[in-house]
Amino acid sequence: MEAVCVASWRGRDKSQELERLAELAGEASAEAAVAMEIAASNEPPAPPAPPDLTAAAFFDVDNTMMMGASIYYFARGLAARKFFTSADLVGFAWQQVKFRVGGREDKETVRSSREQALSFVAGRTVKELTEISEEIYDELMAEKIWSGTRALAQMHLDAGQRVWLVTATPIELAAIISRRLGLTGALGTVAEHVDGVYTGRLVGDMLHGRAKAHAVRALASREGLNLKRCTAYSDSQNDVPMLSAVGTAVAVNPDSGLRDVARARGWEVRDFRTGRKAAKIGVPTVLGAGALAGAIAVALAHRRR
Repeated sequence: MEAVCVASWRGRDKSQELERLAELAGEASAEAAVAMEIAASNEPPAPPAPPDLTAAAFFDVDNTMMMGASIYYFARGLAARKFFTSADLVGFAWQQVKFRVGGREDKETVRSSREQALSFVAGRTVKELTEISEEIYDELMAEKIWSGTRALAQMHLDAGQRVWLVTATPIELAAIISRRLGLTGALGTVAEHVDGVYTGRLVGDMLHGRAKAHAVRALASREGLNLKRCTAYSDSQNDVPMLSAVGTAVAVNPDSGLRDVARARGWEVRDFRTGRKAAKIGVPTVLGAGALAGAIAVALAHRRR
């Protein structure tokens, strides 16, 4: 009986620690996002719509705003710049194929792939990574944006609302994606850095699952948002905490789990993967990722021989 009690307490302690790390990640992401907004370019903006200061929209990135996983494109770009080997990229390519074909995130896969990617930047400077991320966006991401989701974001901007990306991708890359799309800012995973140099560790945890909800709440508190007037968009069942934190939730290109939740809760569903466009763009993207993984595997096999 005593052993059962000890196991129960350990399980409870682990759950509390995970929640603490998720909350820390959310707080860190919100703080960094606000700081980036303040430090943004001083270029004169376009004439704004009459501001709606208490409403905003929050968009997931992977398979919601962008076809496929942003961390995969990020890894490809880093590999091209010799941050790591082709063998490391095989794992990223295979995860991308599974994500694009299945349309579903696995929590442990998300955690391991993003932690692996972030570990490769240890010892690099924030300035260097930011400059490289700009290049990677132009090379690999710009053409992967879902036009339908981009139009939804523009709808909120036209209504005078702020629009934020919310993603497990490093916040530096997320901020670039947001800026290139003309959005307000981004909430993303915060990698620890000291004197402008990455340590290879995270602040709290990945901005994933419950951490996204913590980040949205923290940002709302800082920015004076009324979450009941806010809208959130995502493709993944893992983002149900974030979707549940706002007044309006929309499932975009949903996985089967989120589709079931949306149906049960009466949430709107938008799917941009079907029809002629999906056939022309989506399938080649999947095949391209698979071909990349295969080509690298063959090259490695020849090298071993």
